[in-house]
Amino acid sequence: MADGSAGQREWRVTGMDCGSCAAKVRGAVERLPGVADVDVALMAERLRLTLDESQTPPERIEKAVRGVGFGIAPKGARPEKPKGGFVLPNGAFPDAAERSATDSEPQENDEPAEEAPRSWMKSSKGRLVIGTGALLAAAWASRLIFPAEIAHWVFVLATLVGIVPVAQRAFAMTRAGMPFTIEMLMTIAAGGALVIGEPEEAALVVFLFAVGELLEGVSAGKARDSIRALSKLVPKTARLEVGGKTREVSAEKLQVGQVVQVRPGDRVPCDGEVIDGTSGVDESPVTGESVPSLKEPGAEVFAGSINAEALLRVRVTKAAEDNTIARIVRLVEEAESARAPTERFIDRFSRVYMPAVVGAAVLVAMVPPLAFGLAWGEWVYRALALLLIGCPCALVISVPASITSALSTGARNGLLMKGGAVIEAAARTTHVAFDKTGTLTHGKPRVTDVSVLSGSDDDLMALAAGVESGASHPLGQAISAEAERRGVDAAAATGGRALPGKGAEASIDGVTVSVGSPRLANERGALTDDLRTRVAALEAEGKTVVIVLRDDVPQGLIALRDEPRADAADAVAQLRGLGISSVMLTGDNPRTAQAIAEGLGIEHRSELMPEDKVTAIRDLTTDARVMMIGDGINDAPALAAAHVGVAMGSGTDVALETADAAILRNRVTDVAGKVRLARATMSNIRQNIAIALGLKAVFLVTTVLGITGLWIAILADTGATVLVTMNALRLLFFQPTGTPKSTGRVGRNAGKARPDHTSATT
Repeated sequence: MADGSAGQREWRVTGMDCGSCAAKVRGAVERLPGVADVDVALMAERLRLTLDESQTPPERIEKAVRGVGFGIAPKGARPEKPKGGFVLPNGAFPDAAERSATDSEPQENDEPAEEAPRSWMKSSKGRLVIGTGALLAAAWASRLIFPAEIAHWVFVLATLVGIVPVAQRAFAMTRAGMPFTIEMLMTIAAGGALVIGEPEEAALVVFLFAVGELLEGVSAGKARDSIRALSKLVPKTARLEVGGKTREVSAEKLQVGQVVQVRPGDRVPCDGEVIDGTSGVDESPVTGESVPSLKEPGAEVFAGSINAEALLRVRVTKAAEDNTIARIVRLVEEAESARAPTERFIDRFSRVYMPAVVGAAVLVAMVPPLAFGLAWGEWVYRALALLLIGCPCALVISVPASITSALSTGARNGLLMKGGAVIEAAARTTHVAFDKTGTLTHGKPRVTDVSVLSGSDDDLMALAAGVESGASHPLGQAISAEAERRGVDAAAATGGRALPGKGAEASIDGVTVSVGSPRLANERGALTDDLRTRVAALEAEGKTVVIVLRDDVPQGLIALRDEPRADAADAVAQLRGLGISSVMLTGDNPRTAQAIAEGLGIEHRSELMPEDKVTAIRDLTTDARVMMIGDGINDAPALAAAHVGVAMGSGTDVALETADAAILRNRVTDVAGKVRLARATMSNIRQNIAIALGLKAVFLVTTVLGITGLWIAILADTGATVLVTMNALRLLFFQPTGTPKSTGRVGRNAGKARPDHTSATT
């Protein structure tokens, strides 16, 4: 971009842990001349803005961001470590031995350095928590061993160690024109407590604040890792056809029009069109469809899907930056950016509360002696008491105490929520959107109907299980599992082979037995009018039908369907009882979607790609507060677009980490339990705020009037803290679900797609 022109610029900002951090970055740059359309994305660590370089050069933007304690580097360059060491991201920057290489000027074509995970204990915030916690424990222990004076100074030391980095940030924000931040709130509160002679309370509040900052950093780091994991679904290399031969090339360098080969078991490296081959392709990572889709010449395939059976030749139709997975990554980032971050209550309140309290204390100390000639000592004493009452210790503790209790209760009941902002948003939910596969349903097909034309049910299942013995295809596994459940032994089979896109066959007792789709039966002249009618009736119920043939003679039908979870209908009813509407969003076909939705009493939308789910969520969010429940990678953009994204416990790691919350026990009824817990928590928080502010209001007045003195002020502040904490602890006994506790968490990888090398019976 030439100097003097206005255009969009983008940087990577490191060190942001919460919505407040993003607000500070935004505040640091939006005041500069020539800056407009400031967009700060917390999880993507992105700063994007429109800049008129004739008024403000990019270097000044970078200086402003560094000035408030964050690292900044242009898009595509190596990430920069925040200067000063008091704001560190949860993630790894190189150790000292490697730092010279990392901090060197990046070359033009350098890729951003990969960041290896690092323990929270090795970060400056982790060391700060450990150090202040150890000093606090030592101070309490010293009370039992040493004189009170020594314990007093140990508390002072613990306070100073913890407050110095906070004060650094506070003064940096002040220089940037943001004087009343939560850091300044904490600095004044701790300093005031020290002046009044209450270092014990100051040290405790500083320690709790440090713990909260650390937890925010850890959570932000995990969420960022999950977003990066999305791009890993696309293979790094592709088998490119060149001059009648194949060679491996980087998937990122594939160009539109080139032809690649995709072998059985491989992930598709691009969005493209099949030009040769027939195979079943597992699209569950992209669309959420539980049954592999048949791909023939002319069919569209998506990057990240898995070729299950036979070799496919695919023509590239979209460049790497525009493929399906790349779009999902962008949707996640854009959804996060579009959602306004919820500012912490105390930070908002401090903008009015702290200036008022500090100003009132100054007036109390100076006006009576100067204006009326009253005693300085008495009024300074009252001002100090006023400042102590104004110290927001009870307020600082009130919200996190309730949040911590709620998170603990949620964890015991299998309800995970990632922080207070999520709880607040969940409490305001008016609509819940469910993914179907793996959320409202089990995520894998089950045999629902066995219709025999010749012989018995057990004979039919023995033949089908023999052909499907050892299959990794979902339908084959479902047939084998049903035979085992019925106690039927699979018939001994030899010469088994897959019929790509149609089914499988093997030799049993010297006769060829096939298990395949109605299409296979039709090709072999076995699909009679009676069979066609039966198949149509079962498919109308949203079921997948396979036909068992013995020497091309029909033996019977087996119907399969991904059945709803046992508690899905109850979950929808419970949400309705809470005044919450529900809708099902799925990539499945309309027949399956309608059959499932009618059984659950829920609205539905079908055949949705990930971007369609995002559009549906955004349509809902225009006039409602939406919670999205999903389990697959394909759900990640919709989870991010909703006010609250909730992952099922059996879902993918990406869904669990991208989401704001998770249901660890795979109970759909836990969605209603999560809402109940969130609403109870917000009620508890409002009670705590009323207690803290009510007591302070009373004693602010009595202190100014001289009715109560310093020790009463200390008692009032400490008493408010105790009352608030005790009230918050009541949440530990809250029962959000009313159902007995059970089972632990289902394996996190249960919902992940796996390559299949056997039959596709779709």
